[in-house]
Amino acid sequence: MIPLEPDHTYHIYNRANGSEQIFVNDGNYQFFLEKYKLFISPVVDTFSYCLMPNHFHFVVRIKDEKEAEAGFPEGKPFPKFKTLEKISGYEKFISKRFSNFFSSYSQAFNKQQSRKGSLFMKNFKRKIVTDEKYLTKLVHYIHYNPLEAGLCSSLHDWKYSSYNALLSDHKQTLLRKDDVIGWFGDKENFIYCHRYPPKLTGIE
Repeated sequence: MIPLEPDHTYHIYNRANGSEQIFVNDGNYQFFLEKYKLFISPVVDTFSYCLMPNHFHFVVRIKDEKEAEAGFPEGKPFPKFKTLEKISGYEKFISKRFSNFFSSYSQAFNKQQSRKGSLFMKNFKRKIVTDEKYLTKLVHYIHYNPLEAGLCSSLHDWKYSSYNALLSDHKQTLLRKDDVIGWFGDKENFIYCHRYPPKLTGIE
């Protein structure tokens, strides 16, 4: 399994077990993002995301230890990893944040839906991303998911992706908007590129 290393960018994704859904109403989507902000935002920079009824995608950069520590509310404990021998400790800490995030959401969803058992496929998927050109294609691919699946007629209509937030002039704490728009050159080119279906291989 690919480790989640500081200062590396990843495509994080997973889906529901079998033919089940992980979101069945608007509240589920909102609750999932609230849990994401609580567990994951302090330790990553988020570039884009899309939540679908049975799966999700995120593009994130793992913060280094110093950045992550600064992102936690004052008074909250943050583990210290001082030596090179303990460098894997921070990586395990990051993985544990993701595990707690998915577990917290699953428990709440199971309770609401009166279901039991694993909600997500075992071991969330992650792919390291090193090429900026690939990043633009990946962001495009992720945003286009609901349109390609027939869930909406316009990217603007899907409330559960980062597309509208990236174009908004409102202050946004979850996304690195300037970075993402910069990959496309400007907002106009971002919009233009998203008008057409992506042609991208190697993405599940």
